[in-house]
Parts: sequence; structure tokens; C-alpha cells
Amino acid sequence: MNDTSFQKPEVPIIIIERDEEPQSKETVKDAVPPSRKKKWLGRFISVITIAGCMAAVAVGYHYWNYYYHIGVPVSVTPAQNIQILQGAASKETPEVVMTSDSILGVALDFYAIHGLRATISFEEPDTADTSVYLYSRSADHNADGTYLGSLVVNGEVRNKDATRLGYMAMVGGNSVIGISRSDKVRRYVEEQGGSFFRQFILVSNSTIPDKFHLHGKVERRAIGRMGDRLYYIATRHKETLWDFADALREYGFIDAIYITGGTDYGYYRSKDGVRHDIGDPSDYPHTKWKGIIPWLVFRANAD
Repeated sequence: MNDTSFQKPEVPIIIIERDEEPQSKETVKDAVPPSRKKKWLGRFISVITIAGCMAAVAVGYHYWNYYYHIGVPVSVTPAQNIQILQGAASKETPEVVMTSDSILGVALDFYAIHGLRATISFEEPDTADTSVYLYSRSADHNADGTYLGSLVVNGEVRNKDATRLGYMAMVGGNSVIGISRSDKVRRYVEEQGGSFFRQFILVSNSTIPDKFHLHGKVERRAIGRMGDRLYYIATRHKETLWDFADALREYGFIDAIYITGGTDYGYYRSKDGVRHDIGDPSDYPHTKWKGIIPWLVFRANAD
């Protein structure tokens, strides 16, 4: 009898091969679920968006505070003054009408400007020049001849500085005064070959500033607007700037800007062409700062 009946059956060995290799522990550890990536990206975009909005608000506030929050209301915008400069010049008979009055204890001389064209010149007018109906100082300057405040003369920019918020602009036969830190009017005047200067605010939209930068009592001058009429104004006695400005406001001036040189000689001509002195004629001509002083000169409008 054979022993084969007692042999154990063979157990087959099965080998299963896999082509892909298992990921390393390091790889599995670094993997980030797609949902977590999306959340992180969304939060990053939100932070950037909020930061951009806050920056835009800050820039907008700075722009508004710089150009519009100037401490006094404004009667005429730069755009409105540009429209006036673009209009037809007055056809009035050229003359300066002088009147005097006293308000709040301040004695004032008013020189109403009719049918005149304003320019700025570095040459003081001759007393015999019958084409000149009125002249005065305009912008201030330092001892070294540099100018304080923006100054444009016949389209040529002599200085850019909007620290002083009052301005006077002249193009062709039209002249305006206004209150603004904006340079829109200055740029327009420059393009048109006109003249422009800046000075301190005295009155803006029938309101005076809370404080002034000039102190003491001296003779004062100004350019003011009542209705559509511009006036050159002078005090007959020494006054504080506050009293001068308050008197102009009380008298009815809507806007007024300061003019330096309260004791400087000047003159005006009446309708008949006769010259009338303003100040002391013995002070004429001004030899100091000759060629540096920017004179505001009014002549008859061209036909």
C-alpha cells in the first residue's frame, strides 16, 4: 500500500503585484484638502478688498478736506468763475467811481470798476499814461524776489502755491475773484494767456474767517465783489485786519481778498480821464523792488 494517501495537499501561493506605489508619509502630511485652499484664498481676497476700500475712503476724505473744507463757505465755484471768464466783456464806459463811507467805525474809500480790463505788469504805470484807470499792488514777494502764492503773468507761471486761498483771475476783458484751493482757474488762465494771483481771504460768501495771519493796525487795501461789480477798497486810517474784514462783510461785500501795500501810492481816473491820487504822490515811483513788484493794472476794455 502506497503512502501517498497520507501526503498533505499543496497550498497554492498567490502573488498580487500593484503598479502604483503608496504615497510617502511626507506627501500625505503636506496635502491640503481643496476646501481649505478655497477658504484661505477667499479670506485673503476679502482682506485685500477691505484694505482697498479703506484706502479709497481715506484718499477721498483727504481730497475733500483739502479742497473743500477750508473753514468758510464759498459763493462761486472755480467752474462758475471759469464760465464768467469765458463770457463777453463788459461794454460799459471805462471809469472808476470813487465813494466814501464808514461802517462799524471803519472809514473806507471805495473805487468801483467799470468797463476796465485787468492785467499784471512788472512795470509801474506812468502817471501820464491816460490808458491806465487804476493800479495797485497784487501778490506779495520775499526779500529774495520769490513770490508768495501762485502768480501767472500773461500766461507765464511765476509761482505755484495754493497756501493763500483767495485769488483774482483775469482773461481778456473779464476779471473775477474767488476763494478756493483748487488750481482749475489758474490752469485755465495759464492756457488762455491771462493773469492770476493769490492772496489772503477777507470775506467769503459774506463770512469772515475765524482767524487772520496778519496782525497789528496798519492801512489796509482789498479787492471786493458786491453783486457783479468789483471794487478796489482802501481804509483811511490804520485798522486791524479783523475790523477791516468785518466792515467789508457788514457793508455788503460777498467776497473780498487782501491787497498788500496799504500805504503805497497809486491813482485812479474818473470818467473825464482826470487822474486822482491815492496815497502820497511823493512816494512815486517805487524804486525799491523795481521790476519785481507785480502791479495790478486796470485799463479800458478793447473795443
